[in-house]
Amino acid sequence: MKTNQMPGELLKPDLQIPNDLITPPANNHALPMNLLLAMRPKQWTKNGIIVAGLVFSLNLFQPVPVALTFAALVIFCLLSSAIYLVNDVVDIEKDKQHPLKRLRPIAAGLVPAPLAIGLSAAIVGVLIPVSLFINIGFGAVAITYVATMFAYSFFLKHILIIDVFVLAAGFVLRAMSGAVIIHVAISPWLYVCTVLLALFLGLSKRRHELLLLDAEALNHRKILQEYSAPLLEEMISVVSSATIMAYSLYTFSAENLPKNHYMMFTIPFVLYAIFRYLYLVYRKDEGGSPEQLLLTDIPLIADILVWGIAAIGILYFFKF
Repeated sequence: MKTNQMPGELLKPDLQIPNDLITPPANNHALPMNLLLAMRPKQWTKNGIIVAGLVFSLNLFQPVPVALTFAALVIFCLLSSAIYLVNDVVDIEKDKQHPLKRLRPIAAGLVPAPLAIGLSAAIVGVLIPVSLFINIGFGAVAITYVATMFAYSFFLKHILIIDVFVLAAGFVLRAMSGAVIIHVAISPWLYVCTVLLALFLGLSKRRHELLLLDAEALNHRKILQEYSAPLLEEMISVVSSATIMAYSLYTFSAENLPKNHYMMFTIPFVLYAIFRYLYLVYRKDEGGSPEQLLLTDIPLIADILVWGIAAIGILYFFKF
């Protein structure tokens, strides 16, 4: 069979979306599934940080705080999905040039942009009043989260370093929501550890994008031209070290922890998690999707589970 392609072109991903994918599918069952995928349910794992307020305030076995925390989880999962829908519409043309993101339902034409925007508006329009009704403080955090993330989608992601800090702010606001909704004080350590860990994940994600796209990085996201692999690796080194130090200091200086300092026994689990993630980033060229690693990397999953069990055991059963 003859082809007009030049040598080497067969190795490049076809960035042209076929006409039959631009039009939404006629199959009524396919559209709801694609719409669900466009909401990125795998990303909901990021909202797990909301539970921190419940666990570390020693309310894990109290029915009302548990119910409120669950409500916060559901609300933030849906609000984050509303933001992803808008973000994918804004980036639709750029995503078509990405080897992985071009397969997302909106970029692939499987979900029409007007439908995605309409669903996003409906989610925000319903859940923000619900959040304010549950708790004014929680509602204020939810509004701040939505406003910040929408600002990121439209222009903040194009500002050097600020783009990563805004992503970290999203994690901090999630953690805040978990504390505010059950009316507990927000520990300074929650801010410090959350923002450092989020920066670690965000910088690792940027490095993965830069190396994956290589020459096409500028076409996908202009801000990537301001970064370089050595720069990002230096930032990752600084933030990962700071994360370990901050958590270590937390384990024996936080006021709400048992005075026996047993929480220090959880430091090795945090060390392993950081080292394992660095291994995946530098040796396996992963890190572009933290939520994917949290669902697929067995050693990392096991370590996080053991850390959680150890932390709960120390906080609730070894308080002497």
